[in-house]
Amino acid sequence: MTEILAPAGDEKSAYAVLNAGADAVYLGLTRFSARSGAENFSVSALETLTQYAHLLGAKVYVALNTLVRTEELSAFFAAAREAWNAGADAILLQDIFLGRALKEAYPEMTLHLSTQAGCCNVHGAEAAKAYGFSRAVLARETPVEDIAAISAVIETEAFVQGALCTCFSGQCYLSSFAGGNSGNRGRCKQPCRKRYTIDRAGYDTPAYALSLSDLSVGESVSALLAAGVTSLKIEGRMRSPAYGAAAVKYYRALLAGRRGEAERSDLARAFNRGDFTRGIGFGQEPSLLSREVQGHIGEKVGELSRMGGRLFCASGFAARKGDAFKILCGGKEVGGAVFAEGGKGGFFLSSSERLAAGDEVRVTTDTAAAERALASVAGRKIEVTVSMLRGKKMRAACGGFILEGDVCEGAKNAPLSAEAIAENFGKVDHLPLVPAVQAETDGVFVPKSALNAFRRAFYEGLSAFLAPRREPLAEKEIPMPAIAAQKGRMRAVIIAEGAPVPEADIVVWKPKDMARLAPPEGVWLYLPPLFTAADEALTAPALPLFEGVYCEGTYGIAFAEKYGVKLFAGTGWNITNPVSAAGAAERAAYVALSKEIASREQDALALPAAFRLAGGAIKVMDLCYCPFSRACASCDKRDIYTLTDEAGRKFAMRRYRGAEGCRFELYNCASLSEEDGAPSAMLDLSLGEKTPADTTKGHSVRSMI
Repeated sequence: MTEILAPAGDEKSAYAVLNAGADAVYLGLTRFSARSGAENFSVSALETLTQYAHLLGAKVYVALNTLVRTEELSAFFAAAREAWNAGADAILLQDIFLGRALKEAYPEMTLHLSTQAGCCNVHGAEAAKAYGFSRAVLARETPVEDIAAISAVIETEAFVQGALCTCFSGQCYLSSFAGGNSGNRGRCKQPCRKRYTIDRAGYDTPAYALSLSDLSVGESVSALLAAGVTSLKIEGRMRSPAYGAAAVKYYRALLAGRRGEAERSDLARAFNRGDFTRGIGFGQEPSLLSREVQGHIGEKVGELSRMGGRLFCASGFAARKGDAFKILCGGKEVGGAVFAEGGKGGFFLSSSERLAAGDEVRVTTDTAAAERALASVAGRKIEVTVSMLRGKKMRAACGGFILEGDVCEGAKNAPLSAEAIAENFGKVDHLPLVPAVQAETDGVFVPKSALNAFRRAFYEGLSAFLAPRREPLAEKEIPMPAIAAQKGRMRAVIIAEGAPVPEADIVVWKPKDMARLAPPEGVWLYLPPLFTAADEALTAPALPLFEGVYCEGTYGIAFAEKYGVKLFAGTGWNITNPVSAAGAAERAAYVALSKEIASREQDALALPAAFRLAGGAIKVMDLCYCPFSRACASCDKRDIYTLTDEAGRKFAMRRYRGAEGCRFELYNCASLSEEDGAPSAMLDLSLGEKTPADTTKGHSVRSMI
């Protein structure tokens, strides 16, 4: 059965999407959530929600998908156990090694691999399954043609609606290094939504150069279903309850075989960045980038004109008080407006901006659409029989659940009627139940307070019967691996394509074109975080030319095993604690530690095969698309471009070619220059002479914010 999975950043959103018909919700607790800016849930609120959801036959998944530091491990394992005991149907994790530790301690737990882990191919799926996960949330960039093979290995969940990260998930460090707030810790400040210029003709004026439109797979959801996707995921834990409910209703309409035009319109008015795109998985489309408008663009309802000196919009839209609008001219935002009053064939607007006739009017707050989205109240239909007979105990039953109360006495006057009993038992308070009540009585007297108490006790017991709480898991000691001290030093140098290469113990070679692998002698091959089946077809024949593979994703575990090559676990594995470090060292010859942890943390993880990024360029983003909208005919095909922010900081953007076309890597505005540490040093010379002259100590004196 296909699952519609909806976001719940707070309790209002959770109940809204369940009432709208979601099959499952996902949410975060107050710690370890990749959306720390959301209100999130306490354990007690989670327990109440899971009971509600389970009564509806829906599921609740808890996201504990941030990177976990050494000192947080005990609290992390406790949070997972508490979430499970509160009724969570699955726990989402980013770290496969922490997942294995949890599964070994608590085999009863169901684990889902977060999209932050970057599962984009069958090798990532195989690794996830081997480490105890039953489902993988696919990377948003996964080509739709690759999904069937992945779904044959493990149950898959794919994003169909919501915001798109400009960087490959789990590999974004821009907010961390340029702003001091780690996206991998749930504190992303979204620098990708800021204005930038790029030193290329046509892109050298300020624009939202990295801001992607909102994802909306829409009717193409049929391709995902044909590929074996089990769960259709809606992004939006930071968005309104109306947005989540509208999205659920839209995809429910599509699954029912309808086009859902009305539902899609309500969704666009709830939140819509860039008039939607199908994302990268279906191939880059012109709609992918939203360069001119960063925020909610709404839906077009007409154009401005002047009527009696006032702003007027001729439209069939029945605007009303509380509605708000965004005004565009030539695709760019020029102001905002609110509903003033109705008029013949349209409505009047009020605005403090200087707006012109012909400007495009787009509704961004449609109060009626929000009401429609939130109007549904879910309920489970049940049949209840109630018997209140003289000299016999009060009795209520539903299915296999029966509750008896006090013995009924005959009424001296005003006997209780069957209709009154049925009306009373029709009240279920906050429970999502829709009872059909049959009552029988022969003229008894039951005080109203006693009748209400019996009804409440019955529905409380019935809820526990229909959605029983699981046996809680007892706390267990999860062993922490010992990290052996590193002896000796080695240097790893990561460079761009070219020869001669600098002398080092290990050299990792980054090709400019994955279709042209003619490496210098004795180097390792760099494999990027997005590694498709087409990329594999290009690189596999050349593997014997290399010493091994340096891989930015944990898919490298199964990939290296398949081809019998040595593995270097890259910084993209985000190793931040001893469980992960020891787990990675089991499968990889060498391990690069997270570039977001402090020197003292790196020193504590200095196992014999460990390296730390200590100098050179700092890669902060992997862009798996072309920021120039694949305008290949006019492309100057430079290797490196410069992205400049509004503060004048310059970020190098390196181009390379994968199987499907050009991709880009973004580097920090300052290069790294750290002091000596216990793990061996690693230099990133990917930019060659273009490495920024300014330097930073990175996270050497502080860990991830």
